[in-house]
Amino acid sequence: MSKRQVTLIPGDGIGPEVVASARQLIDATGVGIEWIEAEAGASVFKKGIASGVPKDTIEAISKTRVALKGPLETPVGYGEKSANVTLRKLFETFGNLRPVRELPGVPTPYSGRGVDLIVVRENVEDLYAGIEHMQTPTVAQCLKLISAKGCEKIVRLAFEVARAEGRKSVHCATKANIMKLTEGMLKRTFERIAPEYPDIQASHIIIDNCAHQLVKKPEQFEVIVTTNMNGDIISDLSSALIGGLGFAPSANIGHDVAIFEAVHGSAPKYAGKDVINPTAMILSGVMMLRYLEEFEAAALIENAVLATLQEGKSLTRDVVGDARAVGTKAFTAAILANFGKRPSGVTPRVYRPLKVPRVVENPPPPRQRGLVGVDVFVEAALSPVEVGQKMEAAAAGTDFKLKMVSNRGTMVYPPTGAQTDCVDHWRCRFLMPSGDESRCTAQLTQLLRQVEAAGLRWMHIEKLPQFDGARGYTMAQGED
Repeated sequence: MSKRQVTLIPGDGIGPEVVASARQLIDATGVGIEWIEAEAGASVFKKGIASGVPKDTIEAISKTRVALKGPLETPVGYGEKSANVTLRKLFETFGNLRPVRELPGVPTPYSGRGVDLIVVRENVEDLYAGIEHMQTPTVAQCLKLISAKGCEKIVRLAFEVARAEGRKSVHCATKANIMKLTEGMLKRTFERIAPEYPDIQASHIIIDNCAHQLVKKPEQFEVIVTTNMNGDIISDLSSALIGGLGFAPSANIGHDVAIFEAVHGSAPKYAGKDVINPTAMILSGVMMLRYLEEFEAAALIENAVLATLQEGKSLTRDVVGDARAVGTKAFTAAILANFGKRPSGVTPRVYRPLKVPRVVENPPPPRQRGLVGVDVFVEAALSPVEVGQKMEAAAAGTDFKLKMVSNRGTMVYPPTGAQTDCVDHWRCRFLMPSGDESRCTAQLTQLLRQVEAAGLRWMHIEKLPQFDGARGYTMAQGED
């Protein structure tokens, strides 16, 4: 029988040790896997490859389509981007799955509560697009990019995860009450798609309340789907409910490639000391086996892990402290010795193949579109009134009319009486009554020249669109 090829990236620090544990147990199941070893992370950065991911590794993953990866380090002074994020983006692994389940033998304040949930995190866009600029010497900007296509992919994946794992509810967690266009897009997409899954109860929850409820009553959640930054935060929060990152596996799922990894760091000070808990890496391997539809092998390892934890005889230092702890290798050996055992009192979850949704088409274009004006962002060490008067004068001879000036999102001109502590970054909103996009664009250059002539440095502009009659921009605090 031919073997399935899997790319194996040992990683940095403690990575080779925990990856070796996972590999040993997977091999012991008898599943036919041919490991293709590759490198990424610190060793690659030191070779002068700024991405931390060499061409050979990219080619290996492109060929095998599945990777098991240890933690990677981004050393200070080497490289520009996280190699972890680079891998996720290169292979468009748009969904990050972070399961959290109460573990026998691992005492926490939530023991006995039946915590059993999975966070489905959008994995490639949002603030993690990493598009940042210094707008002025004192004000930095990071673009939060949320796409309709990205929202549809992650929402459908969340519902498919629920079905594959026999779960009955999905919560969509957003900050749509504040970020109505970006976070609101995920909420609206969720509400549009939910009726296609009538067997799954669908609910929306504000992300801060979700964090509150995770601490207060985590057992109410089964699947939580959310945007990238929110998911990064609540997935780590959720891991703490069941013992910490040492027990936190993850999967990065794309249409064609899947990358499985423990979410903890490389912990270089513990490297080579045989003291690290490999459970997160082992359970990441279990997720990989399920993705490959090797359900029996996955259950064999998972049950042995749970039985070992439940016995409490051979546990690592993060669970029982240094005095009673065994090392990484001894803990792995104990799991191997427990192959065929099942933990008592733990209800097994029945898994089915995960159907990764394929969303090929972008949403249709709007039937009508218009441009009602522009926001011009300028740098100035002036008062709000001085900025406003200069910008009104700069619009002379154009069809643009200054509507308002805001500072960090709050309208400060015309004066509202607000006590805003202003910085040197101003948004100046100009409207063009005609709504003629070509006329607006044609006069924009003249407006910008006159802004510069007024002694103000502009660094950024945003058009103010309308799509099918709906405003495609938000209002400032205090703006009518």
